[in-house]
Amino acid sequence: MRYRYYLCDVFTDTRFGGNQLAVLPQAAGLSSERMQQVAREFNFSETTFVFPPEEKGHTNKVRIFTPGAELPFAGHPNIGTAFVLATTGRLGAIDTALTVTFEERAGLVPITIRERPDQSVWCELTAPERLSLGKTVDIQTMAALLSLVADDIMTETHFPQVASVGLPFLFVEVRDRAALERVRVNSEKLGTLATDSIPSLIHVYTGNEDTDCDIRARVFAPLMGVPEDPATGSANCALAGLLSHYAERLQGVFDWRIVQGVELGRPSLLEARAEKRAGVVTDTWIGGACVLVGEGWIEVGPSDVPAQG
Repeated sequence: MRYRYYLCDVFTDTRFGGNQLAVLPQAAGLSSERMQQVAREFNFSETTFVFPPEEKGHTNKVRIFTPGAELPFAGHPNIGTAFVLATTGRLGAIDTALTVTFEERAGLVPITIRERPDQSVWCELTAPERLSLGKTVDIQTMAALLSLVADDIMTETHFPQVASVGLPFLFVEVRDRAALERVRVNSEKLGTLATDSIPSLIHVYTGNEDTDCDIRARVFAPLMGVPEDPATGSANCALAGLLSHYAERLQGVFDWRIVQGVELGRPSLLEARAEKRAGVVTDTWIGGACVLVGEGWIEVGPSDVPAQG
């Protein structure tokens, strides 16, 4: 069978920047096994497969695969999938704004799609879960895993800590951009550290030293087939929640402009928001621009495994 696919770059308005994504907008008939093989064939950080919704009132069901595993939720695949469906006419007219809802393993993911004055398309998702905080990791262990020294790890805001708004990451703040650029993940140490309560997805960040953004970040998932990710919406969405949680203000809306992917030659800009009420982070959002790169057909042979939407 032949399946249509689209390629787009997410969290950028410049082709060949941001994070690559392959989208199969009509994936009915593909088994989990075949979807994993297709994702491995594209070999991007993620590939998405779009199915009809299971419940009335929702837009589509979306499944997300890295080259090595299926994810319950991820940011740039949702943003890119909404962008592809909108720009290829599958969602009808956008007018000034349009909201869609994707069904995913982590829950429902609402996405707002806006057409800007220059006719570019900008998308923002609401995380499917409220912020949850997990275990912390000691500085020495974290420094060794990142090929840094203990003094490079900052703890004034938080110790290295697990946080999630649908997909858990281990968040680490480092001293400055020089430390961020020196990060090299030791996969053997990561494999030893990772457990059911400590994920193998690592988000490392620092305050930006320029004026173009608030935060510079890098994200690593080598045990899932992604040595480094150029733009990670789910991670930076959770970061917004994490920083809002530790902020002194008990309520309000917090926002950050986050640059990622510079070290990979694929600079990305992510716009993160969080809302806090009475000391509790209630919602988090991540948004950005996308650009279409290409389209085509992929040949997928018959599968011995029953199709799964």
